[in-house]
Amino acid sequence: NISRSAMAEAVLGDIIRKSGLQSEWQVDSAAIEGWHLGEKPDPRALNVLGHHKIKYNACARRLDIDDFEKFDYILGMDQSNMASLKLLKPHHSNSKLLLLSDFLFGFQTNRVIEDPYYDIGEASFEKIYEQCNYACSNFLKQARHNEII
Repeated sequence: NISRSAMAEAVLGDIIRKSGLQSEWQVDSAAIEGWHLGEKPDPRALNVLGHHKIKYNACARRLDIDDFEKFDYILGMDQSNMASLKLLKPHHSNSKLLLLSDFLFGFQTNRVIEDPYYDIGEASFEKIYEQCNYACSNFLKQARHNEII
């Protein structure tokens, strides 16, 4: 989780801080696979976040089975993530599995949050930032109003 999920974590955390909701929400990101564990996010992701005055210091970690108990919501970045999350989720867990791009309703461009890792330059990371900002704002608004079933 050095690209999309790290950016989504940073953006959602920033939205929560700006809304004064830090005491009500805990945000974290994790990878399903073990690649890049312990690494900082992609420098392009950090540059884009920095342009938007968002600091991010976490390192990549792997999803832990306890995360399904610790978090009320687990947001996947694509359909492959969602399929893996559904397989990993314990039967007794009450956490809700959601696709972050489902909160892009009304967004003017592509509603798929593509993995920018193999792209050249920062343009695709800027697009991810815009999508995450829009989707995370919508998610938080719906979650706070108990509109997520």
